[in-house]
Amino acid sequence: MDLADFRKEYSDRGLKREEMLADPVAQFSEWFSQATELGLHEPNAMTLATVDETGMPYQRTVLLKCYDHDGFVFFTNYGSRKAKQMAQNPRASLLFPWITLERQVIIQGTVEKISTAESLKYFASRPRESQIGAWVSNQSEVITSRKFLTQKLAEIREKFSHGEIPLPSFWGGYRVVPQMIEFWQGGPARLHDRLLYRRDDGAWKIERLSP
Repeated sequence: MDLADFRKEYSDRGLKREEMLADPVAQFSEWFSQATELGLHEPNAMTLATVDETGMPYQRTVLLKCYDHDGFVFFTNYGSRKAKQMAQNPRASLLFPWITLERQVIIQGTVEKISTAESLKYFASRPRESQIGAWVSNQSEVITSRKFLTQKLAEIREKFSHGEIPLPSFWGGYRVVPQMIEFWQGGPARLHDRLLYRRDDGAWKIERLSP
């Protein structure tokens, strides 16, 4: 299928260097608030990119669950493909594709596990069915059928039918500690605005990139 005619012209919102905040996390927070206020569907959905031992990249969509100046946090199974890849290569990239706003935010950094206490705090806040789901799935492992999952779901529901559901030892959070954050704003004639924040001896240096 030829998609050459699938195109649109971007608006002329622009990104001016003097209007950007010196702190990229604060700038991200401002954009995230705007995406939320405008009702974007799951504005915390982000593409997480990791690489395997051969250098082959993998991408998947995960949900941002917390962020601050320490980094950007998401949760997963410690036995999942992404977890194994991050154990081998503790570097990752995040992409927030806020297409309706003609914006993207790209984050690159190092990855670290958060503490068990932090994971437990978040796990306890999840709906009960989501807590059960964490126990059911051996994420990324081959299974024989969908029926296998439904049977295991029934078993786990029965096992934890009374009382609180404990935090699985194989499940928890990861924090991406940013070393680079790029803010991208679509522009007319494909002259998009790209402002890159890069850590430089503990401080953030801002550079404008060619589209």
